Amino acid sequence: MHDVELDRFDIAILAALTRDGAMTNAALAEVVNLSASQCSRRRAALEQAGVIEGYSARLNAAKLGYGLRAIIRVNLSSHGQRKEDDFARFVASHPQIRSAFSVSGDADYVLDVRVPDLEAFADFVHRHLLPHPQVSQVRSEIVLRTLKEDRGVTPLGAATPP
Repeated sequence: MHDVELDRFDIAILAALTRDGAMTNAALAEVVNLSASQCSRRRAALEQAGVIEGYSARLNAAKLGYGLRAIIRVNLSSHGQRKEDDFARFVASHPQIRSAFSVSGDADYVLDVRVPDLEAFADFVHRHLLPHPQVSQVRSEIVLRTLKEDRGVTPLGAATPP
C-alpha cells in the first residue's frame, strides 16, 4: 500500500526517470506531454514526498575491476537485538557487501558481494565473514551470468516497461 496519490502524469514522470534519471525537465516534458515547468514542479513534489529518493549513475562493476559477484547466505549462531545490531555494523563496515537483506527461509541474511577476483572473495570469507562471532554458517554462490537486473521499480499503474 502506498501513501502518495499518483496521477497518470506522475506515473509517466517516474517511469521516464527510472529509464534515465539524468533527464532534463525539458526532455521529460516531451515524453509526458506537460510543460517543463509543470514537470519541474511535479518532480520536486515527488522528491519532497520521498517517492524519488535520489539519483545515481549505473556503473559497470566489471569494468571497474570487480570481476566477481557472489551471493552469500548467512546464518547467525543466536539471535537478539544486540547480536543483530552487531552483524548490521559488520555489514556496514565492509564495502565488498553491496547489498544485505534480512530474509525469511533457510538463511538469516543474504549478502550481495562484489570483489575483484576469487582470491579476494576467499580472503573476505575466511578473514572477515567466517571469524565473525555471530556467524554460524555461510553458503555462497558465485554469479556466473546476470540474466536480469532491474535497479528500480515500475510505479504501480504504469504500463509494463518495454
